[in-house]
Amino acid sequence: VAPSRGLGDVYKKQYGAAGASARRTVTGEKTMETITIETEFIKLDALLKFAALTATGGEAKQVITDGMVAVNGETCTMRGKKIRPGDTVTFAGHTLQVQSAQ
Repeated sequence: VAPSRGLGDVYKKQYGAAGASARRTVTGEKTMETITIETEFIKLDALLKFAALTATGGEAKQVITDGMVAVNGETCTMRGKKIRPGDTVTFAGHTLQVQSAQ
């Protein structure tokens, strides 16, 4: 019997999160974090989970649909929005700058 794989393992394989990295800078109450991805894009809800800004996918979905997340300065309510290198995501005083590993 093969060992079961958790959803985290599936996510890492599908989205390349195992090869993603993050660098965090704190200024007062706000943080700026650079997220490096090895894939063409990462979905908004997955990015919030990966950056540990939400504890679960359900929480990520809720804060997105409640209009609490901005992408490139504009409120975004699409949890499946494709975030690409160069995009900036802001939530709860945290700013994520996405860059490509290539």
